Amino acid sequence: MVTTAPYGAWASPLDARTVAARDGRPAWVGFVGDDVWWTEPRPGEGGRRALIRRRPDGVEESVLPAPWRVRSRVVEYGSRPWTGTVTERGPLVVFSSSADQRLYAYEPDSGAAPRPLTPRSAAAGGLRWADPVLRPESGEVWCVLEEFAEERPTDPRRVIAAVPLDGSAAERRESVRELSDDRHRFLTGPRISPDGRRVAWLAWEDPVTSGAGTLAMVAEITAKGEFADIRPLAGDLGPGHPGGGAQGESIAQVEWATDGSLLCVSDRDGWWEPMRLDPDAADGGKAGGRALCPGRQEEFGGPLRTIGQRWLVPLENGTLAVLHGRGPKTLGILDPVSGEVVDSAGPWTDWAATLAAHGTRVIGVAAGPRGTYDIVELDTCTGRSRTIAARHTAVLDRAYHPSPQARTFTGPGGRVIHAHIHPPRHPEHAAPEGELPPYVVWAPSGPAEHAPPALDLEIAYFTSRGFGVAAVDHGGPTDHDREYRERQRGRPGMADVEDCAAVARALADEGSADRDRLAIRGGGAGGWVAAASLTSTDLYACGVLRHPVLDLAARATGGDHDLESRHPESPAGPPADVPDRSPAHRTDRITAPFLLLHGADDAVCPPARCERFLAGVSGRGIPHACLVFPGEGHGFRFADTRIRALEAELALYAETFGIARGDVPVLALHT
Repeated sequence: MVTTAPYGAWASPLDARTVAARDGRPAWVGFVGDDVWWTEPRPGEGGRRALIRRRPDGVEESVLPAPWRVRSRVVEYGSRPWTGTVTERGPLVVFSSSADQRLYAYEPDSGAAPRPLTPRSAAAGGLRWADPVLRPESGEVWCVLEEFAEERPTDPRRVIAAVPLDGSAAERRESVRELSDDRHRFLTGPRISPDGRRVAWLAWEDPVTSGAGTLAMVAEITAKGEFADIRPLAGDLGPGHPGGGAQGESIAQVEWATDGSLLCVSDRDGWWEPMRLDPDAADGGKAGGRALCPGRQEEFGGPLRTIGQRWLVPLENGTLAVLHGRGPKTLGILDPVSGEVVDSAGPWTDWAATLAAHGTRVIGVAAGPRGTYDIVELDTCTGRSRTIAARHTAVLDRAYHPSPQARTFTGPGGRVIHAHIHPPRHPEHAAPEGELPPYVVWAPSGPAEHAPPALDLEIAYFTSRGFGVAAVDHGGPTDHDREYRERQRGRPGMADVEDCAAVARALADEGSADRDRLAIRGGGAGGWVAAASLTSTDLYACGVLRHPVLDLAARATGGDHDLESRHPESPAGPPADVPDRSPAHRTDRITAPFLLLHGADDAVCPPARCERFLAGVSGRGIPHACLVFPGEGHGFRFADTRIRALEAELALYAETFGIARGDVPVLALHT
């Protein structure tokens, strides 16, 4: 029976506890022999990332008990934290522990505890490791080393390093061999050629996004296991860098093919596309480069916001497993000779940038509009795809699922804006005739951010209560062609502010949203967009700022960790414009209520910035609330934190829009 109730007041069977228990997605898939391994969020276990093993018979186990957390803090956002191989004693895995950021070796079938491979740092987390590759024949693991010389988070150096597997470096930093130099600010882990004679990796300078320009570096591996003849093979760092061209060339990934050629994903021709490079090319590799499927006008890669992402893996028969598309990605098999791509079948509409292959098996992480992210396996012999692990468990009847609509809108100057619109949806409620729903605009949270057409229980939490959600794609570097990514060069954050406003106005103009009940929310860089929106327009009735960037002047002068600092083009624009665009310097323009949510241990957006922002608002009569969560960093991992944050957000909307709700605590607002 359908009952009439105002938008926003609908009773929903989906509570915040259920959403929090299933928040996050599996990541960093890989094979260890025939076993499938990955990391998985456990919000109810202190927010830890567990390392999971699935045996060929389908049995799954958490390899390390709580409180072990497998996570690397390299570049702070998290990077690939583990690798593994099979020895005569069974599986050997090397992983980064979130607690102390040391590397550990672990043989789960031996019964022995994990043993440290790297030393503790004098500064907390001052030595960090990521994107490891095992070399058991030489008794080492090679990986990215991120080292902080001082307490300031903007002064790390990064190199490729060799760590002994015998534990001799566990107390001795000098036992770690540095293989590359630190000439470049950012780099990925090594990719070793099949014959073991060469190594390749990516290097770049501009923080936040590698979309501006990267280099594919190659070197010879000597008999002593050292790098020799280090040189760039392809890529272009772009303007402002030595040897950089006018536009730059971004290479998102490098992998060795079985024939000894080097595969890469390059945007040289306008889109991130697979290419084959000749490592012996004399002119930097460009003459030996060949596009493997030109002219498709879709992306086969993306910006490197975390280190270790993979959109492409070579298969034994010479074909390639690839992720491709405009925005959301699809898994396909690419024949590099014909250029033909055959997509896998199944209900999955978005694939995360993590792939692994073993024989004829390809695994990845994928989701669809009726399910959250699962571990999916493709058998390339039969063409059959199936979910094998982290299987979505239905906690909500499909009648309550959001029904996303992929739409484009027109922004300033006629530019195209991509967004997914989620109208209110409830099988047992309808709004009074003539009433329009409140809408919350979700700002994109970073340069790799797009709104996937996949089930998001957090969105369902709101749509099943009668709120609409408009998830807007990033207006700068994102999963569209280079022209789309470059169009906002110098002001992508302000473009996001304009794009979010354009979508909100369009929904109101067409009669889909209540113009007087529009809100905006965002996290991280998206929190900057939400805060900047509140300081630059009166379009929104309220806003939610989740671990936001607030003071761009501090970022531009080296007051932030280095993935966010020293980047004059995101999100503020040129350095001269930074202070004027910073929400922390424009608090006098805020007129709408807001909720600020922050982790006490956030190193990306330090809490002191929030305190200064709140000081600028306090006493001005603007209703606001701030919740600080102990033990949380950038992004929320604890189940209790996620519950409190979600309920507080709903309470703000209810209070601002005049909606009666009895299912969440009242939010205390201060002025």
